[in-house]
Amino acid sequence: MRKDEMGQEKNVGILGLGKYLPEKVLTNADLEKMVDTSDEWITTRTGVKERRIAAKGEAASDMAVKAAKSALNNAGLKAEDIDLVIVATITPDMFFPSTACQVQYKLGVDNIPAFDISVACSGYIYGLTIADQFIKTGMYRRALIIATEKLSAITDWEDRSTCVLFGDGAGAAVLGVVEEGGILGAHLGADGSKGDLLQLPAGGSRLPASRKTVEDRLHTIKMEGNVLFKHAVKIMAEAALAVTEPLGLKGDDIDIIIPHQANIRILYALAKRMGVDPEKKVYLNIKKYGNMSAASSAVALTEAVEEGRIKKGDTILMDAFGGGLTWGALVIKW
Repeated sequence: MRKDEMGQEKNVGILGLGKYLPEKVLTNADLEKMVDTSDEWITTRTGVKERRIAAKGEAASDMAVKAAKSALNNAGLKAEDIDLVIVATITPDMFFPSTACQVQYKLGVDNIPAFDISVACSGYIYGLTIADQFIKTGMYRRALIIATEKLSAITDWEDRSTCVLFGDGAGAAVLGVVEEGGILGAHLGADGSKGDLLQLPAGGSRLPASRKTVEDRLHTIKMEGNVLFKHAVKIMAEAALAVTEPLGLKGDDIDIIIPHQANIRILYALAKRMGVDPEKKVYLNIKKYGNMSAASSAVALTEAVEEGRIKKGDTILMDAFGGGLTWGALVIKW
């Protein structure tokens, strides 16, 4: 770790947070009219009651910019104070140029690095971890990390097993040097051998877009839910231990857990594995937004702070798991 001018190790923390949720709300009652499902089935299986849907023509970069401006305002900074932009998304505006470059342009900042990362639901934690390293080395001073997803664009609205899960939204954080606390540790991982459990099969170089790929609905999310559930609980628990044990932290030392909002049953199972009371220590907003992939963790952290669930001095554990397979856990001293 590189030190500052006084010879002290740098503490990197969050200077500001922001979010953006589209106006349109799609409720379980609405879905009952679209597919063979029910509010009771969706609620008991997933914990989701409603989700947000981006407007027609509203892309990932549009939502990202709104979340970014909110985070900058919260940090008391301007766009020109940022010297790195990282966007976590699996629903980019297009393959290239990157969504991060579109965000950089729309924010009006030139000549700073901007790039996307594609690690599905783990994207926000990956992004925070990457930015943390850049700032600690002294290469950059302040970074803007945005998680933005328009999952409605890649959801099969005729598949009742998946269309009830997903929503759209964006969250952002500004990272920089702080006097104390900040990011204490991180753990990242991946297992490509299980990539077929959650994927978007077509549209890339393996299966370029064609009439057949469209007819076969291969440009929408495909998921092996039951198998994925087992992996998610196991790996999220292991990731939590991998980041907390080296720091000498136990369940009682964690003030709040901000998990990826994938499925209420996964989150309760994770809390049980960790020996914590989910009602007291696990932040949940899945009821309002469903699974927003990388944006879920970003929005959840922002809302936990807004609601006063996180206070100065609190120790926060963030934990996520997603397609790839990928996973990540992060400990922050607020």
